[in-house]
Amino acid sequence: MQRREMLLSLGTILGASVFPRGWAAAEEKRKPKILYFTKSAGYPHSVVKRKKGKLAFSERILTKLGAKHGFEVECSQDAAVFDGDLGKYDLFAFYTSGDPLDKTQKQKLLDAIAAGKPFVGIHAATDSFRIKDSATRIDPYIAMIGGEFIVHGAQQKVMMKVVSPKFPGMKGLGEGFKMLEEWYTFRKYAKDLHVILLQETAGMKGKMYQRPPFPATWARMHGKGRVFYTSMGHREDVWTGKIFQQVLLGGISWALGRVEADVTPNLDRVAPQAEFIDADAGR
Repeated sequence: MQRREMLLSLGTILGASVFPRGWAAAEEKRKPKILYFTKSAGYPHSVVKRKKGKLAFSERILTKLGAKHGFEVECSQDAAVFDGDLGKYDLFAFYTSGDPLDKTQKQKLLDAIAAGKPFVGIHAATDSFRIKDSATRIDPYIAMIGGEFIVHGAQQKVMMKVVSPKFPGMKGLGEGFKMLEEWYTFRKYAKDLHVILLQETAGMKGKMYQRPPFPATWARMHGKGRVFYTSMGHREDVWTGKIFQQVLLGGISWALGRVEADVTPNLDRVAPQAEFIDADAGR
């Protein structure tokens, strides 16, 4: 197959039905309720910044997607929501930075996920609760989400390789796609990751990217809870783009249990050198 045939245009991707009927299960008695938590205790990304009391850009997009695909979205930037009853939420979605919760709130979240509540992390969610001064110590939240953000370089258009084509949201993406985005680098990967999208590093600009291909979108189980993460979501045009929406909706649908997928760990097979990071790679 020629490389140009691998890289699908948006028109080709959207020509097919990329949002299967099962992603919005008709038999559900009520719409699942998602808590979209976007507190920035570190760098505040533009897509989660609120202006004049209005919902942030990504909050509006996710709310519209929920209305279209059968789930309710409650948006919050107040950590006090985790002092209340978490049982009323069917999924936690995080676009956070820094340490957005106190120790009690964080433990309550982790306990809920381990007991079966699903979790979806977007972009900066891996830039939360980091242990920056240690390459080996892993915060319990990072252990749950499956990887820790290190650094990113200049935004650039590069290849994202599909390594789990049967996972929800991958339909029509072929062997991969190119996208202009702010690409994160990671370390401290969970050993039981099911890698979905692999960051191709060949030709990337920046010392931090001079490493073998590494996981950028993945799924795993944390106790009984389904966990999905994607590194995409920095740019506004990514949020409005159909590829990102398709990938995100696929992850949400799997996490909610609307569709099933094989999440057998494949890290050692698809990214055996994922943790190889040059000492001078911009950490």
